[in-house]
Amino acid sequence: MSTHTGETAGAETPAGRGGVRRPLGRLGGPAVRTRLGTLAGVVILAVLFWRLGTGAFVDGVRRIDAPTLAAALGIGLVTTVFSAWRWALVARGIGIRLPFGAAVADYYRALFLNAALPGGVLGDVHRAVRHGQDAGDLGRGVRAVVLERTAGQLALFAAGGAVLLTMPSPVHDQIRQAALPAGLGLLGACAVVLALRMNRAPSGRKPRAVRGLLGEARQALFSLSTAPGVLVSSVVVLAGYVAMFVLAADVTGAGASVAQLLPLALLALLAMSLPLNVGGWGPREGVAAWAFGAAGLGAGRGLTVAVVYGVLSLAASLPGAVVLVGRWYAAARDRRTADPAHSTAATRAVPEAPSVPETPAVPKEAVRAAPAVPEPRPLAPKTPGPERQGPVVRIPAQRSDVRSEKYAPKESARLARSSLPFSAVPSEGRPMTPESV
Repeated sequence: MSTHTGETAGAETPAGRGGVRRPLGRLGGPAVRTRLGTLAGVVILAVLFWRLGTGAFVDGVRRIDAPTLAAALGIGLVTTVFSAWRWALVARGIGIRLPFGAAVADYYRALFLNAALPGGVLGDVHRAVRHGQDAGDLGRGVRAVVLERTAGQLALFAAGGAVLLTMPSPVHDQIRQAALPAGLGLLGACAVVLALRMNRAPSGRKPRAVRGLLGEARQALFSLSTAPGVLVSSVVVLAGYVAMFVLAADVTGAGASVAQLLPLALLALLAMSLPLNVGGWGPREGVAAWAFGAAGLGAGRGLTVAVVYGVLSLAASLPGAVVLVGRWYAAARDRRTADPAHSTAATRAVPEAPSVPETPAVPKEAVRAAPAVPEPRPLAPKTPGPERQGPVVRIPAQRSDVRSEKYAPKESARLARSSLPFSAVPSEGRPMTPESV
């Protein structure tokens, strides 16, 4: 009895574990993570507006004028063009083609979708999928966008670490204290990777896939043909983001120099990389308020600067809305023009029924003058009897020395044809009967 109970418990344990793992797997899905990130961004904004009031938001929007919007559009044009160039270089590095004009348009559209939709990355997902479908290789299209964004994040982390280590900032002391452990951890990670490469396991499917991904990343980001362009474009794009932040601080009247604003701007940009935002809003405003308050510039002023930066970034991405609407209209027009052509082609493809010529009317005089056609005589009855009339024609059977029909001579074939019921000999005017054969 106890043995049976133990077996039953052991059999039910995997099912119970599977039942627990399914909800945990759903909680770790991308949709749930996106919703949680959006909720976290909303909570951050709600706490900021509760503590600092909505006056910072309203004041920041009021201070934006036409020259400021024009400057934001110019900065956005530079950063978008260089970002699209970096994307085209990375795509070419992994072996897929991406025209520069199409890259600029798609990047504008992605920026607008990132700023208008929750999560802050849906625009990048859209351009990755569309580029992969257009190139005929969805996997490489997605990897090209991932590597392009990775290059931008690497440039941000490198510049942020260098600036925060060397220039005065609210986190200067903490960064210097954490620099040594972080450096040792990085060296340890590099040593582990090197040891794994030296002691390779037998090649399998997963190791080959990992090596392929690493090879693509090396070719796209660190090869001689792409590395200089990726580096230059990343530096220019990062400089454009910092210039937008300085413009926002100048609009709000922060009264700080560029040297003071540079570490604060990099802190805000690093906070924007966290997946806890609503179209980029949330962590940026919280970190800016804290950093400006720690630097003695006022938390409210930092929140206003972050709000103005967000509004200017949204204005700089508005050409993406034009691209989105234009392509939607072009696709709708193509569908409208394609439908009539399709129906016309289908109509042409159906063959028309041939017209039957009308039989001309024959005059009655011609019918009367036509000679009468003799009616055919009826066939003789199949059963023998005295009522049968006419002579019986008998055709003697021909003996053939060749048994195979394939090699039968032509004379036998002619005699066989003459033995048919309707003979072609003129002397035989009457039909044949079964008894005459």
